[in-house]
Amino acid sequence: MIGSIKGKITFKKDKFIIVETGGIGYKINISPDTLLKIQKVDEIFFWTHVHIKEDAEDIYGFLDYQELEFFEMLLAVSGIGPRSALTILGIAQIETLKKAIGTGDISYLTKISGIGKKTAEKIVLELRDKIGKENMDGSLQEELDAMEALKTLGYSQSQAREALKKIPSNMDTNKKIKEALKILSH
Repeated sequence: MIGSIKGKITFKKDKFIIVETGGIGYKINISPDTLLKIQKVDEIFFWTHVHIKEDAEDIYGFLDYQELEFFEMLLAVSGIGPRSALTILGIAQIETLKKAIGTGDISYLTKISGIGKKTAEKIVLELRDKIGKENMDGSLQEELDAMEALKTLGYSQSQAREALKKIPSNMDTNKKIKEALKILSH
């Protein structure tokens, strides 16, 4: 199994890149967020997950190990495949997603990611114990309030979500809104 890949980026597309190492080009599926982070990078190191199906072998790449671990936890949920897990990872910071799961905040998961209620319930049910107690204290209401405030100011949900992903989750609502507005104004 391929645990990591380090090499030269030879091709970039919106959902994957080709990394050449040892004369072989590996197609690595990545999130749009990862693609943004590596725009000006020629050499890369990815933690990888290889997903084998009857008709394909796909490689998924992650810039940090925590992202890989969370991706693999999502895959353990019945009904969540690699593409869905990659999409879920792309919607918020991992800490925020863990809080939503740990607190059982199904409305956050469905509102932010666009996943259905049944899938969100399944994620919470199957991962709550794996996430741990440390992620169960704290509400996501501030994140939702900041999202709603940005939408009221005329930004789309995806614009607001992308801006909030770049802001530390420990800020209060007003600070989150101010920081998001700075990001969105650039």
